[in-house]
Amino acid sequence: MKSLRARLAADPAIGAGNVLATVIAHGADLNGPGLTFDTAVDDYPAEHPLTLGELDDRVQARTSWLRDQGIGRRDVVAIWATDAADIVLSFLALTRVGAIPALLNGKMAPAIAEEYIRRLRVTGVLADAAHRELLQEAPILGEPKELGTGDPAKAPAQYRHHQDDPIVITHTSGTTGVPKAVLHTHKTLYAALKHLLTMPQSQGTDRILNALPIPHTATILMVNQVLGNRAEMLLLSSQDASVVLAQIERWKPHGVYGFAVTWAGLAREDLAAHEMDSVRMWFNTGDCAHEPHIRKLVAVGTRETVGRGGRTTIRGSHFVDGLGSSEMGHNGFHITHTIDSDHYGRCIGKPYQFAEATVLDANGEELPVGKVGLLGFRSPTVSPGYWNDSVNTYKFRLNGWFLTGDLVYRDDTGHFFHLDRVPDAVAGFDGPQLYTSMSEERILAALPEVQDCTVIIVAEDGRFVTDVMLELAADADPTADRDAQVREAVGEEVAATIRNISVVAEDEVPVTVTGKVRKVALRQDRLSGVPS
Repeated sequence: MKSLRARLAADPAIGAGNVLATVIAHGADLNGPGLTFDTAVDDYPAEHPLTLGELDDRVQARTSWLRDQGIGRRDVVAIWATDAADIVLSFLALTRVGAIPALLNGKMAPAIAEEYIRRLRVTGVLADAAHRELLQEAPILGEPKELGTGDPAKAPAQYRHHQDDPIVITHTSGTTGVPKAVLHTHKTLYAALKHLLTMPQSQGTDRILNALPIPHTATILMVNQVLGNRAEMLLLSSQDASVVLAQIERWKPHGVYGFAVTWAGLAREDLAAHEMDSVRMWFNTGDCAHEPHIRKLVAVGTRETVGRGGRTTIRGSHFVDGLGSSEMGHNGFHITHTIDSDHYGRCIGKPYQFAEATVLDANGEELPVGKVGLLGFRSPTVSPGYWNDSVNTYKFRLNGWFLTGDLVYRDDTGHFFHLDRVPDAVAGFDGPQLYTSMSEERILAALPEVQDCTVIIVAEDGRFVTDVMLELAADADPTADRDAQVREAVGEEVAATIRNISVVAEDEVPVTVTGKVRKVALRQDRLSGVPS
């Protein structure tokens, strides 16, 4: 008899909107793992490991509540909350009735959230108590926790999704203002997972600490992945490094999933002083991670190797890096680092087997090895577009490729290297080649006392000028002259444009709701000169 994973991979009806019901229909043990949340779920206390049956019962209660409110096929319902349980359970219930959940990050500014919700043209909003008070005009259905009062015995049957049905709307980081609303379908958000079901499971995927932003596409992927793999997962409502570190020591995960901002925070800590041996693997998505942060993480934890003497456990963990976005639907690239790795320099690895990637010029023509250009991506995981926004949907398509907004090149081995985001660089196909992300990578690699840094480039008086902001370790001298070291690290072309090198505190750098630096805001602030 085929394994459960094989049966799921072969099921033509499975998709991102019905994984929970399909896993149960294929005979998964109801006493096996469901999900674990860091807050209470109805009558279950925080961190109670819900069994598959208990999870299904709590989702069915919410499905019943939604049906009683008249919510059903194609209704768009926004969810604005902080607790992981509120967001994930609401998502599972809304997709069960055929509705389209739209997930909002709890840190979004109220005015932006109100405008974002207006643009979605929602049927209603589920908002927790704190966020409900911040909305002035949105049609409130209730608080997510209210849904748990429904009667699971009266829940309707699982909605039958077509593969092209929309099943969730998530949003981009909003680095330039109101985020774009990214649509995913039953098929696109499960295509990568269906492929992975046919592959051997990696070390660290049996017990996962989810430190990804909960309303992000990546968390929906992880929920469906662990349900299909019959794995354990604790979902954290906060991605702060202190919270993640405490849960690593207490819950002892084998894998930790997160964004680059969490790894930067963990790298600030003396990890050797903490109990980290349980961690086999770190998995990064979103922006690729910086080498110094990766090196600190792979130095702790343990991993298994197989040699002539059999299976042994050795010091040091794996770090799986890559590049992903809400629009890409899953990490498009992957590369694995260990203590012995030397393939850095913002290498994002090779595309997954289910994806294709290339480097394009402005006309959509493919560029040769070594030439920097626009990253073009093609995959069954790619979002079909932005909700209610055909202008941006087609703006980011070129010659049959999705444009990710990144500048990259590839080498003769097929590995891709990430240089910058298009809006942050000065990098036409002729003229100066000034990259902020690559400059940050080089500074961090060259100056060990710099824990993080931000580089921005602005056009001023007909020339380009570069500002460098350094975040130092607690024991580093903030008055030391690092000018020569920074200029040498970034290279001659960027060094010639440097206007200012300053030391800043972590909270002086503006970030988006997912922790990405808002370089557009910094550029606007500095157009009139260096801030006092």
